[in-house]
Amino acid sequence: MTSTAPAARPAARRATIPKKRHLGRWIGVIIAVLAVILVVAGTKVVPDGQEVASGPAAFDKATYGPKTFPTIQKGIAEKAVAAPDLATSIEKDPEAAKKEGVESAGNTVYATTFTGKVHDCESGICEVAVDGMPKDVTVRMQVGPAINGTDLRDATGTLGFGQFTNQIEYQDAGAALNEEMKKQVLDPAGDLDGKTVTVTGAFTAINPQGWLVTPSDLEVS
Repeated sequence: MTSTAPAARPAARRATIPKKRHLGRWIGVIIAVLAVILVVAGTKVVPDGQEVASGPAAFDKATYGPKTFPTIQKGIAEKAVAAPDLATSIEKDPEAAKKEGVESAGNTVYATTFTGKVHDCESGICEVAVDGMPKDVTVRMQVGPAINGTDLRDATGTLGFGQFTNQIEYQDAGAALNEEMKKQVLDPAGDLDGKTVTVTGAFTAINPQGWLVTPSDLEVS
């Protein structure tokens, strides 16, 4: 009787891991290593007792005005040209007169000074009769309560957009200077209608025959 040997079992196949799974595992390892490197690189060891220096201080409108206005006030006084002389220069040669001012947003901002009698105050703006001014030039002055524009910010040429984080801060800087000027200059002066004043301030030459001056300093006589 012939016995038949049992058929040999086929060799068990070794399980293979798809290449994609291998690739995914290595990518995960690489990402983890990079994360650790970034954490270590961004960690600064500070000796005991020392403080970590913080980043740039956030813009604070409430403190910016009081801190910066005295410097701007001084700068405008140093650049100020007597109003009759400035008006004559602008009338004679507008392009040449620009050297007396500061270019800002396509216009020229001038610093000026004058003495005159205040009259016709309305809606926060007063006219000032200034001796020696050309007859076709009207001088008006902002007296509040709302002080508009950025003439104080721009008049010295020392404050630029690049010194601020964004346009909002840049605008807030101008508003803060206006508010501080009002507190220090206009509020103590009281009602100016009918009074003779000596003014130092700034204006944007949009209309050469119509000046709207934002004062930076003012004396009542």
